[in-house]
Amino acid sequence: MSFKIEQQGNYSLIQVLEDKLDAQIAPTLKSELVVVTGNGEKNIILDLTSCRYCDSSGLSTLLVANRLCKNASGKFVLCGLSEAVSQLIEISQLDTVLTIVGSTADAIKVINE
Repeated sequence: MSFKIEQQGNYSLIQVLEDKLDAQIAPTLKSELVVVTGNGEKNIILDLTSCRYCDSSGLSTLLVANRLCKNASGKFVLCGLSEAVSQLIEISQLDTVLTIVGSTADAIKVINE
Protein backbone atom coordinates (compact mmCIF):
# COMPACT_ATOMS: atom_id res chain seq x y z
CA MET A 1 0.00 0.00 0.00
CA SER A 2 1.43 3.38 -0.92
CA PHE A 3 -0.36 5.27 1.84
CA LYS A 4 -1.93 4.77 5.24
CA ILE A 5 -5.24 6.28 6.32
CA GLU A 6 -6.07 6.67 10.00
CA GLN A 7 -9.44 7.96 11.13
CA GLN A 8 -8.90 10.13 14.20
CA GLY A 9 -11.55 12.04 16.16
CA ASN A 10 -12.42 14.97 13.91
CA TYR A 11 -10.01 14.34 11.02
CA SER A 12 -8.38 11.71 8.84
CA LEU A 13 -4.60 11.43 8.74
CA ILE A 14 -3.28 10.21 5.41
CA GLN A 15 0.40 9.31 5.25
CA VAL A 16 2.02 8.91 1.84
CA LEU A 17 4.47 6.02 2.27
CA GLU A 18 6.14 6.34 -1.14
CA ASP A 19 9.14 8.55 -1.85
CA LYS A 20 7.38 9.94 -4.94
CA LEU A 21 3.92 11.48 -5.27
CA ASP A 22 3.66 11.09 -9.03
CA ALA A 23 1.47 9.69 -11.81
CA GLN A 24 1.97 6.17 -10.35
CA ILE A 25 0.16 6.78 -7.06
CA ALA A 26 -1.61 10.15 -7.46
CA PRO A 27 -4.75 8.68 -9.12
CA THR A 28 -5.15 6.11 -6.31
CA LEU A 29 -4.66 8.78 -3.66
CA LYS A 30 -7.24 10.99 -5.41
CA SER A 31 -9.76 8.12 -5.34
CA GLU A 32 -9.12 7.55 -1.62
CA LEU A 33 -9.60 11.26 -0.91
CA VAL A 34 -12.97 11.16 -2.69
CA VAL A 35 -13.97 8.08 -0.65
CA VAL A 36 -12.83 9.62 2.66
CA THR A 37 -14.72 12.89 2.04
CA GLY A 38 -17.66 10.94 0.62
CA ASN A 39 -17.88 9.13 3.96
CA GLY A 40 -18.45 12.47 5.67
CA GLU A 41 -14.89 13.38 6.64
CA LYS A 42 -14.27 17.08 6.11
CA ASN A 43 -10.86 17.52 7.76
CA ILE A 44 -7.82 15.84 6.22
CA ILE A 45 -4.16 15.97 7.21
CA LEU A 46 -1.82 14.78 4.45
CA ASP A 47 1.59 13.79 5.82
CA LEU A 48 4.29 13.79 3.14
CA THR A 49 7.23 13.02 5.48
CA SER A 50 8.28 9.97 3.40
CA CYS A 51 7.80 11.80 0.12
CA ARG A 52 10.90 13.28 -1.53
CA TYR A 53 9.46 14.08 -4.97
CA CYS A 54 6.19 15.39 -6.38
CA ASP A 55 5.15 16.00 -9.99
CA SER A 56 2.19 17.80 -11.58
CA SER A 57 -0.18 14.88 -10.96
CA GLY A 58 0.82 14.99 -7.29
CA LEU A 59 0.15 18.75 -7.16
CA SER A 60 -3.21 18.15 -8.81
CA THR A 61 -4.06 15.63 -6.08
CA LEU A 62 -3.22 18.20 -3.39
CA LEU A 63 -5.56 20.71 -5.04
CA VAL A 64 -8.34 18.12 -5.31
CA ALA A 65 -7.98 17.33 -1.59
CA ASN A 66 -8.04 21.03 -0.74
CA ARG A 67 -11.20 21.57 -2.82
CA LEU A 68 -12.99 18.50 -1.37
CA CYS A 69 -12.34 19.69 2.19
CA LYS A 70 -13.33 23.29 1.40
CA ASN A 71 -16.56 22.11 -0.25
CA ALA A 72 -17.35 20.17 2.94
CA SER A 73 -16.57 23.28 5.06
CA GLY A 74 -13.54 21.50 6.46
CA LYS A 75 -9.78 21.93 6.48
CA PHE A 76 -7.00 20.36 4.42
CA VAL A 77 -3.55 20.58 6.00
CA LEU A 78 -0.24 19.46 4.50
CA CYS A 79 2.71 18.56 6.70
CA GLY A 80 6.14 16.96 6.57
CA LEU A 81 7.24 18.48 3.26
CA SER A 82 10.75 17.77 2.02
CA GLU A 83 12.83 20.66 0.69
CA ALA A 84 12.20 19.59 -2.93
CA VAL A 85 8.42 19.23 -2.52
CA SER A 86 8.24 22.50 -0.60
CA GLN A 87 10.13 24.32 -3.38
CA LEU A 88 7.85 22.87 -6.06
CA ILE A 89 4.77 24.04 -4.16
CA GLU A 90 6.28 27.52 -3.78
CA ILE A 91 7.29 27.73 -7.46
CA SER A 92 3.73 26.72 -8.40
CA GLN A 93 2.50 29.40 -5.97
CA LEU A 94 0.33 26.81 -4.26
CA ASP A 95 1.78 27.85 -0.89
CA THR A 96 -0.70 30.75 -1.06
CA VAL A 97 -3.63 28.34 -1.53
CA LEU A 98 -2.70 25.38 0.68
CA THR A 99 -2.33 25.25 4.46
CA ILE A 100 1.20 23.96 5.13
CA VAL A 101 2.74 23.25 8.54
CA GLY A 102 5.87 21.47 9.74
CA SER A 103 4.54 18.50 11.67
CA THR A 104 1.49 16.34 12.27
CA ALA A 105 1.16 17.91 15.73
CA ASP A 106 1.01 21.37 14.15
CA ALA A 107 -1.54 20.13 11.62
CA ILE A 108 -3.77 18.79 14.40
CA LYS A 109 -3.62 22.23 16.08
CA VAL A 110 -4.77 23.87 12.81
CA ILE A 111 -7.66 21.38 12.48
CA ASN A 112 -8.75 22.09 16.06
CA GLU A 113 -8.58 25.90 15.77
